[in-house]
This record gives sequence, structure tokens and C-alpha cells, in this order.
Amino acid sequence: MRKNVKELFVFFIMLVIAIAIISCAKEVQLPEKTALDFIIRDVRNNVVDFSQYKGDVVLMVNTATECGLTPQFTGLQNLYEKYRDQGFVILGFPSNSFKQENKTEEEIITFCSDNFLVDFPMFRKVDVKGTEQHEIYKFLTEPATNPKFPGIIRWNFEKFLIGRDGQIISRFAPEVTPEDPELINAIENALAAN
Repeated sequence: MRKNVKELFVFFIMLVIAIAIISCAKEVQLPEKTALDFIIRDVRNNVVDFSQYKGDVVLMVNTATECGLTPQFTGLQNLYEKYRDQGFVILGFPSNSFKQENKTEEEIITFCSDNFLVDFPMFRKVDVKGTEQHEIYKFLTEPATNPKFPGIIRWNFEKFLIGRDGQIISRFAPEVTPEDPELINAIENALAAN
């Protein structure tokens, strides 16, 4: 009888401790993942921790060198040059998801720098849709992680504007050019925000 009481007492104490731990765990919130919590390889195969861009306004763009929208590289480079000293960066993600990027990473960087003087960060080729979709594009397009602007990538040069806190501020369709006042206003507003 005494053994049963002792076991019951130990069980009760363990139950109280478990309830206390669960209650505390509910009060502690883990930090929410943002678009700047990824580690990705750049076009030269260097590992890049996106946390280095926290505090900057970031425009993420899926690119292709064999697309009718490829000339947008000029406008993107102009935006980068105009606003980079204010904490603005463009991150380019070459993609062959629409069968318009058949070049190697070395050929991509050469093409972009020779033809458009691109010097903003470019990354390794990624799939922006489908079963092989890269994790950054899953994050950018899933309703759970981007409830304001979810949905599949429709074409090359789709743009996501990321605030200084890593949150997705806006999404722009491929046909919205870098010179579009809507995009420029969104960038300027994001740069002005604390």
C-alpha cells in the first residue's frame, strides 16, 4: 500500500511539472521566420547568409537571360545604383523554370555583367515553381508564410519587396518594370520606414 502511495505521489509531481513546462512553452514564442532567414549559394558558389541583409530593403527577383523581359536587368541595375547607399539591395535568382535560362552560372554572370553591367548579388539557378521549387520560393509563395501575396510564380522577373525586418511588403508581377512608379514608390516608402 505504501509503495502505491509513493508511486502515486511521484506521478502527481511529474504531472504538475509537465503542466508547468507546457504552460511556459505556450508563453515563449519562437521568432517568426522571415525571408532573410535563409542560407543560399551565390552564382559563384559562395555560401550567403541572408541575415546579412537584415536592416536593408531587399528586392528579390527571379531572372532569365533568354526571356523577352531580360532587358529589365538594366532597370534593376539602375534601381540598385540609385538606392543602394540608402540600404537597398537586389537579389537575383536565375531560373530555368520557364525554359529560358539554359546558361551555366558562369555564363549567366558574364552575360549579365557584360550586357547590363549587373553588380547586384546573383545566386545559383533555382526552381521557382513545381516539385523542385527552392525553399526561398516556397517561403515567398506559400499562403502560410506569405498570407498577403501568395501564389505561384507566373513568369520570369516576378518581384518581392522585403522590408528591413525581413517581412514581405509587396509583390510585383513580371510586367511591372523597375521604372514603374508603383515599384519605385514602394521601395522609397520601405526605405523611409524605420
